[in-house]
Amino acid sequence: MNNERENWNERYRSGSRASMEPDSLLVRAYDEFIQPLFPRGGSALDIAGGAGRHALWLAQREWRVSLVDVSDVGVANARKNAAAFKDRIDFRVEDLRTYKATKRYDLVVVFYYLERSVFPELIKCLRTGGLLIYKTYTREQQRFKAGPSHPMHLLNANELLRAFKNLRVLHYQETLRDRGVAEFVGRNL
Repeated sequence: MNNERENWNERYRSGSRASMEPDSLLVRAYDEFIQPLFPRGGSALDIAGGAGRHALWLAQREWRVSLVDVSDVGVANARKNAAAFKDRIDFRVEDLRTYKATKRYDLVVVFYYLERSVFPELIKCLRTGGLLIYKTYTREQQRFKAGPSHPMHLLNANELLRAFKNLRVLHYQETLRDRGVAEFVGRNL
């Protein structure tokens, strides 16, 4: 784990992960799925939340967020970025490969992180009626020069559909534009 932590710490130190713009999937899903189900906000878990772009965006909309990331530098950056909303965000440095759900959430978000062993925990930590939003690279990413190329970090076709087959699929899409990605929005019924 120390190598993984140091790798991500270096990325955050270099500023390569400094964007605070939320992913477009979160913005679309918020309007279409999250807001109608949770108009007054709720509790959210941001897995591999890094510098806090999604946690902060949700906190600005009255959500209470737990941000979990392996990088202590990333989490320190998130604390700084979200200083005005620190009462709504819980920051934790944790090895995500061994993550265990300790509470249940209305919303779980995962962006550009893939650790298959965590899939069952993501379902366990969703409350009944809760939403999972997941977006990451597929094997199609190997066509591009940038981004991950090792199969360990790339989804197989329809893998998220199989992994979360017990959730009601509200949105699923695999695209190949400037990168190969899969988007999943599912509800725990």
